[in-house]
Amino acid sequence: MHRIFVTGAAGFIGSNLVDRLLAKGLAVVGWDNFSTGNERFLEAARLQAGFSLVRGDNLDLPALTAAMRGCDFVCHFAANADVRFGIEHPQKDLTQNTQATFHVLEAMRANGIKRIAFSSTGSIYGEAAVIPTPENAPFPIQTSLYGASKVASEGLVSAYGEAFGFESYIFRFVSILGERYTHGHVFDFYRQLLEHPGWLRVLGDGSQRKSYLYVQDCIDAIVHVTCLATAAQARHHTQIYNLGTPEYVQVNDSIRIISRTLGLQPELRYTGGDRGWIGDNPFIFLDTAKIRATGWKAGHTIEQGVVKTLRWLEANRWVYESRR
Repeated sequence: MHRIFVTGAAGFIGSNLVDRLLAKGLAVVGWDNFSTGNERFLEAARLQAGFSLVRGDNLDLPALTAAMRGCDFVCHFAANADVRFGIEHPQKDLTQNTQATFHVLEAMRANGIKRIAFSSTGSIYGEAAVIPTPENAPFPIQTSLYGASKVASEGLVSAYGEAFGFESYIFRFVSILGERYTHGHVFDFYRQLLEHPGWLRVLGDGSQRKSYLYVQDCIDAIVHVTCLATAAQARHHTQIYNLGTPEYVQVNDSIRIISRTLGLQPELRYTGGDRGWIGDNPFIFLDTAKIRATGWKAGHTIEQGVVKTLRWLEANRWVYESRR
């Protein structure tokens, strides 16, 4: 039986991936330091005989190496995903994203593990000149510390593939929506509307254009591609895939979906400008032709993803207390 090592196992995407892998009959070792992950997301997994949880930090290389022993595939999903406030703690992106990825790769090398799936981001494209943006777009100027740390991490993953024969899959996500979502615009807008249903503070002017992907569609893509083992035949042992939907919405469109779903008509109070913060990309839309050519396609629209996220947040308001 394959044994999969998942970093960030108690996080939003990581915990959904854990559940999917267990449902497929695979053994899973979950690894998390619980800085942002939540134990409740692993309640179902912990009832499964094929799951074990190890508390630990990616910056602790000896512990990471020991925990990974006996596994044959690594899904590296742990990261600091705080794009907006990156300028307030620049070292966090370097240590928790780039240095942590180096440690994951070194732990793999020490254990003779040769396969890795890595969660990257569409933010690495910066303010792309080509829209929709393909995987081979011209290398951009980095506009966020988060994106820069992920570019560096991607470089390490692909270089280890070249140097040590790792089979590497890099997934560049748009923003992910769905169950266990605890970070992003739907989370923030719903929290505001719980506190003051009559008005909503909107960063920027609401014209920012974004694409989103439902979390189960994201997991489908990762499982689908890694099962194809295309990286094993690639020239440099690395395959890079954009993950997203073939559509985008303005922030204002997303607000209308949220307001309609909740039965509210809040006054919108804009902070102004074409972006919400330093490093906010005013237009993210990824070309997903490469992964769609493998037979995968998104099963949900952005609107469906927003509604599913809201319904989960309504039923799980405890996540707001856990994030304080």
